[in-house]
Amino acid sequence: MNTVTGDKAGLAAKAAIEAGEGILRLAPTWVPRSFLQPGKRLKLHPEDYYALGKHRGGIDERWFGSTTAADNEGAPPDEGLSYVVHEGQRFTLRDAVAALGAEIIGSAIWNKYKRWPVYSKFFDNMGPIPHHHHQSQEQAALVGREGKPESYYFPPQMNAIGNNFPYTFFGLEPGTTKEDIVGCLDRWNRGDNGILDLSKAYRLKPGTGWLVGPCILHAPGSLVTYEPQWGSDVFSMFQSLVEGRDVWRNLLVKDIPKDKQDDHQYIVDQLDWEMNVDPNFKDNHYLEPIVDTGSEKEGFFDRWVVYGDIRGEQKFSAKELTVMPGAKTTIKDNGASGMITVQGRGRIGKLVLESPTMIRFGEMTEDEVFVTEKRAKEGYTVENLAKECPLVILRYFGPGVNPQAPKIGDYRK
Repeated sequence: MNTVTGDKAGLAAKAAIEAGEGILRLAPTWVPRSFLQPGKRLKLHPEDYYALGKHRGGIDERWFGSTTAADNEGAPPDEGLSYVVHEGQRFTLRDAVAALGAEIIGSAIWNKYKRWPVYSKFFDNMGPIPHHHHQSQEQAALVGREGKPESYYFPPQMNAIGNNFPYTFFGLEPGTTKEDIVGCLDRWNRGDNGILDLSKAYRLKPGTGWLVGPCILHAPGSLVTYEPQWGSDVFSMFQSLVEGRDVWRNLLVKDIPKDKQDDHQYIVDQLDWEMNVDPNFKDNHYLEPIVDTGSEKEGFFDRWVVYGDIRGEQKFSAKELTVMPGAKTTIKDNGASGMITVQGRGRIGKLVLESPTMIRFGEMTEDEVFVTEKRAKEGYTVENLAKECPLVILRYFGPGVNPQAPKIGDYRK
């Protein structure tokens, strides 16, 4: 397949938008993590989880609608970037957005950010991720990066098995002091630094989720997680061992200014302390789906699965669309979205949608698309072509797109 860049990518993007009537076909984007063990539920062929070499680590993530590069040591510059595929050519979504701007993502987001500032992914691990946090915008700017709020939804279709630890530690126990956490960092090279003794784990339930702002410690568990988030890959790992495996200290300080990397008090001060020791943490972060439109009679349900504000702003949001066998519906959205099909087969506009059973590394699929803002606002038809199986699609949106979305806790109403 021919890869095009620059002006040629802009021309190719225009042709793809016209042919797809505002809907772009995306290829799978696979990302490894050298410090984690793949959970092997991403539908990737069993022989391909180390397709990039054992030195790069196993593939445990698939990114969706991404214009953000993965911050992995030894990675090629396009790792993490989504590619649009059209008529034997491919080009990055990042190049397409750079060339066409508002034509793809809308004028509000383009004028403010000059890029598609969010993305989503599946992450899939055999066990838990080390307790860590993501820097705020102000903190990340000190090392030339951007901050990273994020969210989680656990798709039932991907979680028939929970793997080794389907629990996530969030924050710190009330009464924990900053000196306690400084002590944990001081003990980094003595084995387990004991930070999980100062936190609380919550059992993860498929079909639910969480909203997590920057500067909050969290150690995600082993459910496959759909994760709409800000377009950044900053973090600081605070846990020295996970399941007995070494967590390299450079993962603690990779996004810390060089002159502060030995200053454990400075590193701990990056945490939003009030949020970490919040005694009502679950009440302020937990999500359950909320039906927005549709009904059994109408043959579809469109549910909010990610919603709520972070520090007073809606950074992203996400929905789960279910279309019943043989049914179709027209969806209108406020803005562009990245989509992944997690169950069934059907059609969106002129493009086929089908959730694959197994994918070889480098193989093209028909489960992922990106919908431009113009098409989203005009509306697009989604049809289920199956006789028995529901068609289920996850889609996420950019910042401020859905002011009408629910707030944290609204699922109780």
